[in-house]
Amino acid sequence: MRALRFKSNRLELVETKTPEVSEREALIKVILAGICATDLEITQGYIAFEGTLGHEFVGVVEECADMPELVGRRVVGEINAGCGWCDWCRRGLARHCPQRTVLGISGLDGAFADYLVLPAWNLHPVPDEVDDRRAVFAEPLAAAMEILEQVHIPPGAPVLLVGDGRLAQLIVRVLARAGCLVEAVGRSERKIRRMRGYAHKGYLNAPPPDVKYPFVVEASGSPRGWRSAVNAVEPRGTVILKSTYAGRTEFNPAPLVVDEITVVGSRCGRFAPALKALAGGLEVSDLIDAEFPLTQWKEAMNRAREPETLKVLLEIAEPTG
Repeated sequence: MRALRFKSNRLELVETKTPEVSEREALIKVILAGICATDLEITQGYIAFEGTLGHEFVGVVEECADMPELVGRRVVGEINAGCGWCDWCRRGLARHCPQRTVLGISGLDGAFADYLVLPAWNLHPVPDEVDDRRAVFAEPLAAAMEILEQVHIPPGAPVLLVGDGRLAQLIVRVLARAGCLVEAVGRSERKIRRMRGYAHKGYLNAPPPDVKYPFVVEASGSPRGWRSAVNAVEPRGTVILKSTYAGRTEFNPAPLVVDEITVVGSRCGRFAPALKALAGGLEVSDLIDAEFPLTQWKEAMNRAREPETLKVLLEIAEPTG
């Protein structure tokens, strides 16, 4: 099979063996995969991963001894493969399992390949009314929806969203759907305009200096986003952090202590609410800027790196839905 692998600081499409599966795992034929900012960061040295990239996907189950009812079904998959037995896994929090591997990110080959393997319990059938091009957003949409699982933001509450990229575009839709009054700040006028209908107001580079917000979501993918978030949150407010990136940022805890700020780290989320939102009509496919076959991976990665680009998809197999 084909696999787009990152090794020794080099990305290359190679021929390799189709992975073997255990009784508790499923072999999935990948249809579509999305290029995420994390994939791009890995190629810049983030978390020192080597292997097949990609964690946003939709595919069809070809083998699954543990859950044979999934064979032939379109699925998406939660990316954290926990041990299945520890307290975290039993509580439904495999994303915090001490023994976990992470699809295309840590210890587990990812979705930029003809086939991938995940534990059967990680998989979620895709509703018939959700086509492949929307289903591939299940993972990042679940991450966006995790904000509201972790923090109670009342309807009508002002929220500042720092960032205008791939994840931020989903976050603004999730928060607006929950009735929040979202204001967004980003570095691209075009991207801010693409939030129209969801963001109450949009700003370039910085929000008004005299306005403070009870909730600030930092999803800029940049170290400067942290500083912007801390400067914009009101005393006793909450900052929700979504960014991961290569490199370091300066951290001064004094403003957090003085103003009694709550900081919440937010990563992956549950897929069931994301699939329900997609089935309920939440629009996401308008965020797709380009699609490339896997053989044109260089063009796809270059397009994904362009500052104005949002979502780029890799076509691995013939779409089914």
